[in-house]
Order: sequence, then C-alpha cells, then structure tokens
Amino acid sequence: MNDLNERKTFALTTPLYYVNDIPHIGSAYTTIVADVMARWQRLQGNSVLLITGTDEHGQKIERTAAAKGLNPQEHCDRIATSFANLWAKLHIQYDRFSRTTAPRHQAIVNEFFERVWEKGDIYLDRQQGWYCVACEEFKEKRELLDNGCCPIHTNLAAEWRDEENYFFRLSKYQTQLEQFYQEQPDFIQPESRRNEVLNFVNQGLQDFSISRVNVAWGFPIPHDGQHTIYVWFDALLGYVTALLDPEDEPTLENALAKWWPIDLHLIGKDILRFHAIYWPAMLMSAGLPLPKRVFGHGFLTKDGRKMGKSLGNTLDPFDLVDRYGADAVRYYFVKEIELGQDGDFQETRFVNILNADLANDLGNLLNRTLGMVKKYCQNIPPQLTGVDIPNDNRLKNMGINLGGIVEQKYDALQFNQACEEILALIRASNKFIDESAPWSLFKQKQQAAVEQVLYAVLESVRLSAYLLSPIIPTLSSKIYQQLGFVIDFNTFRSEDGEDPPDGVSFSQHCQWGLPTNPQLGTPEPIFSKLELPLNDS
Repeated sequence: MNDLNERKTFALTTPLYYVNDIPHIGSAYTTIVADVMARWQRLQGNSVLLITGTDEHGQKIERTAAAKGLNPQEHCDRIATSFANLWAKLHIQYDRFSRTTAPRHQAIVNEFFERVWEKGDIYLDRQQGWYCVACEEFKEKRELLDNGCCPIHTNLAAEWRDEENYFFRLSKYQTQLEQFYQEQPDFIQPESRRNEVLNFVNQGLQDFSISRVNVAWGFPIPHDGQHTIYVWFDALLGYVTALLDPEDEPTLENALAKWWPIDLHLIGKDILRFHAIYWPAMLMSAGLPLPKRVFGHGFLTKDGRKMGKSLGNTLDPFDLVDRYGADAVRYYFVKEIELGQDGDFQETRFVNILNADLANDLGNLLNRTLGMVKKYCQNIPPQLTGVDIPNDNRLKNMGINLGGIVEQKYDALQFNQACEEILALIRASNKFIDESAPWSLFKQKQQAAVEQVLYAVLESVRLSAYLLSPIIPTLSSKIYQQLGFVIDFNTFRSEDGEDPPDGVSFSQHCQWGLPTNPQLGTPEPIFSKLELPLNDS
C-alpha cells in the first residue's frame, strides 16, 4: 500500500459510449470493472482520474435522431443522461464525463488535427468499399457475412460507398508500431488480444479515411468544410479533452499537463483495433506519449446465447439493479467473469451465487459472530489485536498474507481471483468458528479462548470487507459500521490526503490484526436473500 505522501497519479478510461441507444449490460460491465480498478487505486492512496462519457457524432446518430423526430443534439442529450443515471444507480465514482459534442472538445480535436496535418500525415483520396453505418467503419468484403452484414450488426446490410475522403497515413507507422509492441509487451492485454493485434498488423497496415462527406453531424475538417471529421478520429480525442480542469483553456498543452499518458484504457474487444492500432499511430504522428495499457475484455451472453433485440433476450441493467441492488450486480459480473474472457449471465446462477457468497458465507458469519459477542461478552468486543492471537491460528496465517495477495490480483486486473482469495478467508472463518465452538468454551469458562476466537473471526470479516469494498462498497460500508468504524466507502476517498475518520491509516486497514473498536454498531443482516422471479424458479 502506498504512503499518502508518496501518492501517485492513475488515470483510466472506459470507452466513450456511442449514443445510438440507452446503455446496455455490456456498457455497464465495462464501467463497473473500471470503477473497481479506480476504487482500488484510491484505497492505495493514489490520486485517480476515472473518465467515462459518450461518443455523439456520426451518421448513425444523425439517422437515429431523425427516425425519432429529434434533432441530433436533443437525442444525444437524452441518451447521455441515461448513461449518467445508470452510473449513479451502480455507484460508479467517475471523475469526468466526456461528451464529444462539447465545445471545448472541438478545440482539442482541431489542434490535434493540425499537428497531424503539419506532419504530412493527412491527404485527400478516393475510397470505395462496403460501409457498416452501425460500426461507422469500412469493411473488406471478406469481413462480411453471406447476407452482406458485418458480423457484429447481423441485421444491417453494409452500404456500398464511393466517395472522396481525407486519409491518415497509418501505413507510415507500421514499423514504429511493431517496434512499440515489442518494447512494450504489456501494452495490449490480455495475451489473446495482443496476439490478435499482432496478427492484424503483420498482414500490413492500410491508410484509413478520417473524414466523411454528406454527414452534417460532426466537426468540419479545419481545411475543408465539405468534409466532416470521422467519428473515431474525433471520439478517441475525447479522452484528452476529459483531462482538462474546468477552468483550463482547451489546449493540448493544458490537457496533457497532469494526467497524460493514460494508465489504462478499458474497452470491449470489438473496438480493440481503434485503441491498439489507430490511436497509438495517431499519437505518434502528433508527437505525443502513448497510453500505458489497453485491456480488451470479452463479450457477455445470456443463458449461453448472444443478446440482441431481435432475439428478444436483452438484459436491462436498470431493471437488474432495481430488482437486486447495485452491489449484487457489481459482485456477480466481477467475480463470475474472468476479465478478458467472454461471460454468461444466467439469472438462476446469479441468485444462487449472491445468496451463497454474500447472504450465507459473509452475511451470516458476521451476524452470528456479533450475536456471540453480545451473548458471551456482554456486547463488549474482545479488546485484542493481532499480536494477541497465537501464530499458529489458521485465520491469522491466512489474513496476514491476504492483503499482499489481493493487491497483486487487483493490480493485474484479476478481480475474480481476488474475490476467490477473499472468499477463502470467509469460508475458513465459518469453518473455524464451527470447529472452535465458542459456545462450548464459554460453558467451560474459558473466556480468553472465547474472545480470541471471536476476535479472529471479526477481524477476518473486517479485512474481507475492506478488500471487497471496491466491488461491493455499500455492503462493505455496512459491515464496517457494524464493527464500529465510521468509513463509508461510497463517499470517503483516501486520495483526499487524509487518514480515514477512525484515525487508522489505509495501509493498516489492508492488514490483518487491527485493534477491535470498543463499541460495535447495531447488528442486522447486511444482505437479504434474493428470490427468483416466479417464472424463473
């Protein structure tokens, strides 16, 4: 854990989500994962900037708004608000919400464009090919399905285009990119995504068009008002615009002063090429440092099938949170899906996992242990610390190593493995209390032994709650408050430069063996058992 006077900066981003429709569960998944990483970095005392937001230009937005009888800005405003509302429901602690229709963003895009233009990396040429409006991308014939649709948007036929566009000299950066990937092997993660990018680049990079004609909804090319800047060239720079403080003049120098380069771009694998190839090449052209890491996660399915409106099996994240609560949704998607792999949602499994892990293993353990403190210790918790517990105590042995193990897992984005490590301590605590039988020790008048057992279990629950707080902040806060601490993980941030309100440093909270608070909060169930809807039971 970092000392607060050695605070580091850590900037990370979700994608800027395309506003063709309200947020879906895939967008929620990416943002939950980003929020977990941001919260973990804050617990370590780092100064963190979490960027999310919306990508709001392009022909698809123009057409979607027209179909709804709205002007594009009205449509964008409505959809951007729905994203912000969902992030609030999910307790996402973002620091900046970047919108590509913001006036300050245009200034950044124009300045960046000029840099690349002056480098000689933009030229005018003719483009012919199949264009997927939903992807806002030209596709090669071999990439299309037999029905003429792209593999991602299987119900929307690609359109033939023959138009004049401005192009970016991506091919010029082939060797430079290959050298960069070799020198920075961790830039693209996981390994499967890295291999995917290397294979694509090895086939030879082609220049790509960065303007569109007959598209009004976007920024005009600075040198040619007949052309609109391609939505991806515009959107990637939304990460840079987000770095500006509110009072800053919108210049690249101001935007890049503190937080650049970005430490982590967290994205879905469908937009890997833009972030791992196009974006680094654009930054090389502009003479700017490259981000440190791009992580492409997998896709989500429901009951083993791809989700889609046409299939009638979409998963509404608003409804899911309303029915089960934010922490339940956060926990399932972080713990049950290995980040980088595809993941599946099954409601029965969702309910069973949450009941087993949070209601039974964790919640019941806390509740029954606090009940024993009341019964066997007159509701005065054992006034012990870790040094008072024998070194051969099983929970102490697990607990003193857990913080370091979990720290490694979080830093490597192995959140599901972090959960398993923490659950191992929780399950061991349940077994320990059953085998130690404090009720028998109490009858035998072995009060010191009773208190050692109860302390070891309560301290293990506290440490587990602390280490799980990036994932289940509300439940962790309830546990902490029942143990007599005043920390609310949804409001307090270690990066504020202060110790927690209890005066114990964050590095101590991450270790097993804290002294027990002299007064406990009121014990009550922290997580009520979930019930399946009648038609799913």
